This record gives sequence, structure tokens and C-alpha cells, in this order.
Amino acid sequence: MKRSTFLKGLVASTALALTPLAVVAQSGDPIIIGEINHYKRMAAFAGPYKQGMELAIEQINADGGVLGRPLEFIFRDDQGEPGEAVKIAEELMTREGAVMLTGSILSNVGLAISSFAGEKGYVYLASEPLADGLVWAAGNKYTFRLRSSTHMQAGMLAEAAAASGAKSFATIAPNYSYGHDAVAAFKTALTALVPDATFVAEQWPGVFKIDAGAEVQALERAKPDAIYNVTFGTDLAKFVREGGDRGLFDGRTVFSLLSGEPEYLEPLGDEAPEGWTVTGYPWYDLNDGPGGAFVTDYQTRYDTAPRLGSMVGYMTVQSIAAAIARAGSTETEAIRAAFEDLPVSTPVGDIVFRAADNQSTMGAYVGTTALKDGAGIMVDWEYKAGADYLPSAEEVKALRPAE
Repeated sequence: MKRSTFLKGLVASTALALTPLAVVAQSGDPIIIGEINHYKRMAAFAGPYKQGMELAIEQINADGGVLGRPLEFIFRDDQGEPGEAVKIAEELMTREGAVMLTGSILSNVGLAISSFAGEKGYVYLASEPLADGLVWAAGNKYTFRLRSSTHMQAGMLAEAAAASGAKSFATIAPNYSYGHDAVAAFKTALTALVPDATFVAEQWPGVFKIDAGAEVQALERAKPDAIYNVTFGTDLAKFVREGGDRGLFDGRTVFSLLSGEPEYLEPLGDEAPEGWTVTGYPWYDLNDGPGGAFVTDYQTRYDTAPRLGSMVGYMTVQSIAAAIARAGSTETEAIRAAFEDLPVSTPVGDIVFRAADNQSTMGAYVGTTALKDGAGIMVDWEYKAGADYLPSAEEVKALRPAE
């Protein structure tokens, strides 16, 4: 997004600034944010994510910072371990002077940071973890989430599955919170649309420990009409390869979470599946509006194409800057209150962090996989608004613990 566009969005979303941020001089100490992630373990996602964050930080600081102070992020690697993430979170808040926390990709790590933040009273913006429990069953007033959840994305895919005419489904998902939530959400959404839909097989490989041959064989034995896939990363690559070799996908529709994201689709090369319905990020088709402006700015800065993580990182910084500007302070309670019903202008358009459950209304791109020049892409895609796939504020009361 062009710097001027970014700043106009920030000002509009906070409704506080009376003069352009570009003319506000920076003074005082930097505002420190603690960022915790799996930079080595999930480099394919975390690397572009960090670059997206750095682009937004550079733009904000070049135009006066927030509250006239520069933003400074301290990036720490938790090795994908919940215990290590909590330890780092404590150090960032008590030793490094961070005013809030953000980050995490894996849901089990995000849930650990969230629990710690709720216990200690630290604001935590979960940028990427998708497990529904983060803002519902295990939610707390200090934890907010940016990305569209498993419930939201599964609902989008369930609509496509209902329209396909398939009646029997098999599922495969990693055996931890994200995978379980994603399957449960898909089942609930699909059976509401197709009451006679059946689920004839479930496979639960350990995350990044898939025995793809055995999993494919088990799914094939069930003879489903369609498959719902939640594997990602190296597990997805192994599943695609074995499933293709053994004919699992022949004559079957596949609905797949995240598989259209460049981080996971591009490494498949010419083995990328065709005809899958997926959620993802078709950056190559985004030429206009805020989405196109972000793609241009990112390519200019890094001489490479953005990934979905790049945009999530950028939007994370946008959201934090907007919350602090709205709060007019770096005090915890002021930032927490500012996040409630916070509007933010982003590359996907305007989003809001709902006060009902601290979930943002960021949506997702849904389309079909295809091959082009020996690589997988998304075609026939549509951006679906996240607000259309969230429960009402009244329904949320039954999902979240009383506070």
C-alpha cells in the first residue's frame, strides 16, 4: 500500500488525528512491541510475515510514528514450543519494556501465549493462530485475533462443498487444536446446509509427522465422494504427492484449508493439484485498490512477491498502530479498550475487531487451484468478508467463558 494510502487508512480508522501523521515529529522513547514466532521452524511463512511487518514499521516511522514516537518491534524465536514462547513473553514484558505482545503461527503456541496474557493482564494480538478456542472457549479480554479463524474459513469451504452435490466426506487434519477445530467447524457448517451429508473417515496425523502412504490408503478405502483436507506445509506436500500417485483425488472433489496460500502452494511446483477448492492468496491478480497497492509496495521494497504471511504481518502492525493511536496511550488497559470494535483500513479493505469476542472481521480468498507455467495458482477466486461467517454477539456469550 502506498505510504499516503496507509496513513489515510490509519487516520480514518482511529478518527483521532486532526493533522497528517507525516508532519508529526517523533520524540521520546520508541514504543516497544514484543513479537514471538517460529522463525526457524516455519521459515516459509514467518520470513515473509516478518518482511510485511518491517515494511509497515518503516512506513509508519518515516511519517512520524505513533503518538509522535517510533514503533520498535523486538523479534524473538520460540522454536515452535509453547513453554519457550511463554518464557519469552515474560522477558519481553518485564525486561524489554514491551507494551504488548503479538505473533505466533501454530495454534498450540498461540493458545499458550493467550493463556499467559490473560493471567498476567498483557495485551496479546494473535496474528496468525486459527484455532477457534483462542477467542471462544479459551478466550480472555486481553487476547485479540487478526486472521479469519478456522470457523470462518471452514464455513466458506462448506458452502462450496454443499454446492458440489457431494454427500459422503472423508477428512484429514493435523492432530492438535487447529486441526480438530477445523474439522468440527466444517462438519457443523456442512450438515447445516446438507443435513444428509455423512462423514465416512477421519485421519489425524501428527503435525509435520504424516505417514502419507498410510493416510491415503485409509481414505481411499472409505470411498468418499469428497475430501476435506487441513494439512499444510510439508505434510500437505507429502499428502498431495501420495494422493496423486495412488489416484485418491481422481473423480473426487477436494476442499482444502490454506492450500491456496503461496507459502504452501508454490513449493508443490508442477505437482500442485488442479481443481481443489481452497482458501489462499491470489496476489498475482490483485492490481487495484488497497490490495494492489500493498502488492506493489512489497515488490518494490523486497524485489519479490508477497505471501499471505506478508500481508498478515503488514496488517498486524497496522492494527497495533491503530489501537495505540486510538488509545492515546501505551498503558495496557487503554490499549485493550482501544482494540474493542477497533476499525482498521487494510489491504483487504476495512476490518473491525469485534468487542463481542475480540475476533477481527478479516475475510479470506476462496478459489480453485490450477496449473500455470508449471506452478499452482488460484483461479475463479472471490474474497469473502469475514463478518458473514461469524456468530452473533448473542451466540458468542455461550461460546466464551464469563469474565
